[in-house]
Amino acid sequence: MPRLMLSDEHWSKLLEILLHMTIYNKRDLRMTVEGMLYRMRTGCPWRDLPEAFGDWNRIYKRFNAWSA
Repeated sequence: MPRLMLSDEHWSKLLEILLHMTIYNKRDLRMTVEGMLYRMRTGCPWRDLPEAFGDWNRIYKRFNAWSA
């Protein structure tokens, strides 16, 4: 599994922001966000996201929904 980019402290602060934006806190929310950040950092195609982050298509759809 790739190294996570967010420390627990950073994640707790980001989670407060996401919840304030009415983003539902599903159990895989952190890995979804980590997958988005990984993709931003590396510039890889969505389909090339490591499986450790979950289904690339689900992450892609959530990214597009949140950025709209």
